[in-house]
Amino acid sequence: MCMLNQAETKTIIKSIPWFLDLPSESVQLLYSNADVVSFTKGNVIFEEGDKHSFLYIILEGKVRLESFVPGRGNISILTAESLDVIGWSSMTPVVRQKTCTAKVIEDSKLLAFNADKLMAICEKDCELGFVILRRLANIVASHLLNHRLHLLEIITEQDDNKSV
Repeated sequence: MCMLNQAETKTIIKSIPWFLDLPSESVQLLYSNADVVSFTKGNVIFEEGDKHSFLYIILEGKVRLESFVPGRGNISILTAESLDVIGWSSMTPVVRQKTCTAKVIEDSKLLAFNADKLMAICEKDCELGFVILRRLANIVASHLLNHRLHLLEIITEQDDNKSV
């Protein structure tokens, strides 16, 4: 883990477009719960089905998100890069299991938030909570669409193979 001082972490948080319009009190709540973590190529950050309690914003590097499809194995569904958010399912109180596996494909530095603490912060600061959860809803919707398109590709390939 790469520990930064509070001023460095605060500077990083202030540079992320998600948080640009937040009041300084909200930024302070965020950086009190943030750590910068580093992963090397080949590391697995979390696996599909894990109960992992962190939300990450990628600062540098690349992380491949994969889903297991029976009969097909792991299928790459997204390559996350700088400023992408991964681990969002830790912010969904009912479904905390990871919906995919995150494999580091290029040495990476990520901003990590403990999901339970972040949810408590969102409940305390409703403006911040609204901003974060609205943006997470967009990420979830985007990933759902991406999964749907991959499933349609798989179905189409299977139908093509049957007609040969």
